[in-house]
Amino acid sequence: MKSKRRDEIVQFCRENTLLVMTMFSVFLGVVLGFGLRPLNLSQETLQLINFPGEIFMQVLKMMILPLIFSSLISALAQMDAKESGQMGASTVLYYLSTAVLATLLGIFLVTVIHPGDPSIKGTDIADAPSEGNVSPLDTFLDLVRNMFPENIIQATFERMQTTYVAIRPKIALKNGTSGNIIVKRSIGMTKGMNILGIIVFCTGFGIVISQLGERARIVVDFFVILDAVIMRWVVTLMWFAPLGITCLICGNLLELEDISDIASVLALYVFTVCAGLVLHTIITVPLMYFFITRENPLPIFKGMIQAVVTAFGTASGGATLPMSMQCLEDHCGVDRRISRFVLPLGSTINMDGNALYEAVAVIFIAQLNNVQLSLAEVLTVSITATIASIGLGSVPAGLVSILLILNTVGLPVRDVSMLFTVDWLLDRVRTAVNVLGDAYAASVVQHLLQKKLDKADARHDYKAEIKGEIEMLKSAATSRRPSFTMSEASKELFLNHANTAGNSRIGSRIGSRRPSSTNLHLSWRSNTIEPPYTPLPNDENV
Repeated sequence: MKSKRRDEIVQFCRENTLLVMTMFSVFLGVVLGFGLRPLNLSQETLQLINFPGEIFMQVLKMMILPLIFSSLISALAQMDAKESGQMGASTVLYYLSTAVLATLLGIFLVTVIHPGDPSIKGTDIADAPSEGNVSPLDTFLDLVRNMFPENIIQATFERMQTTYVAIRPKIALKNGTSGNIIVKRSIGMTKGMNILGIIVFCTGFGIVISQLGERARIVVDFFVILDAVIMRWVVTLMWFAPLGITCLICGNLLELEDISDIASVLALYVFTVCAGLVLHTIITVPLMYFFITRENPLPIFKGMIQAVVTAFGTASGGATLPMSMQCLEDHCGVDRRISRFVLPLGSTINMDGNALYEAVAVIFIAQLNNVQLSLAEVLTVSITATIASIGLGSVPAGLVSILLILNTVGLPVRDVSMLFTVDWLLDRVRTAVNVLGDAYAASVVQHLLQKKLDKADARHDYKAEIKGEIEMLKSAATSRRPSFTMSEASKELFLNHANTAGNSRIGSRIGSRRPSSTNLHLSWRSNTIEPPYTPLPNDENV
């Protein structure tokens, strides 16, 4: 019995080598971080420890832009405009619902547990950065502005953000004073990828390609191949994840000044946030998934373990995006057209963990200052936290989001900096929660739209061919099972089409160059498409 159990464990480790190594790297990073703290390492040594993790993060973030372009366009080009609209509406509605539930759960827990004790404010607290003059209206308008960038190239490295500039009047008053300082809004560009604008551009580009049909087949195949190349590259890069995650976690622990003081002051606050995130992950989201699909949510959780561990190690939803796509398509059987749309959008607007964290943080600060929030102020916190989590999800550490909510309800902002001392841990937990929430969202959209997608595939034979070519590309590129999994209805449609096409070519196989269903060459290379326009005359005929 023991020998059989041992063989099963060895077999599991062989089949999930990267997962086991990644989970061990998290444990090793924590052990090394606490073990090396008594040595009081120099800043140069800490920099060298962080360096492999820094390079790993840069490499993963380098893949975000080409992955979004190729995956979104290739996925939406295989769908009709009506289906794309339904998928987008379903995704946004689901994300909005989970964000509201996460915010309400956070408010309930922080009210019941009451982690904020005014007596713990005896120590001096550094002033928070002065970014407090943020209004919910400006946040919403910035969100819409970033959806429609004026330059798609600029959107790859800059996004629009409203800032506040203090201006002193140039003309002195009659009494000789210069007057009060006037704060004016200034809309400018700030560093950071405008992922939302890129998603909107790629969505429109893919829908237009789908409307062109067979005439745009060559463009679709280009992005399909590009997507396969990038995913293959990402699979190779992920083997460096154990080293990078170990260095990142170890470096973060070594950079903390005094863990004992932080634990004594903010232990109950950290417990409240983590309890809310865990309850949201194991109760709220799975129950919502079950009520919609009537299916067991555990397979989704099991299939996404690798992505969740990677998200915890990197603390970046965008850097985890390639691994999330692979796990969702490999282990959960989600249609790649759905996963390639839902996951990039979710990495931008699905911030359930952030919404819960911000609601808890704001009410915690109110409790620290012995301020009793009214019901209207609590509702304001919930609504503002939901909007801020969507509109400001790309801001590190949720700084602007928390300051926005504090200013909305009139709370002091000087206590915010105390929360940043434990944000290194909470950021990793809420990132893992967001990544798992994206997987449940994609599975829900799959349940709602899969039958419509199968019917659409029956009306468009070339789309079924593209799905088959994607499957063959993935199977030929790696020895692992393909990351695209066809539904049973789509597989039957594709095989029937392939058999029909094969029978029609029996009598003219020599003259036909159309590939069979087992040929790995793409069909557009041998198919001639009738041009939808009149060709231009040759130079000598002009």
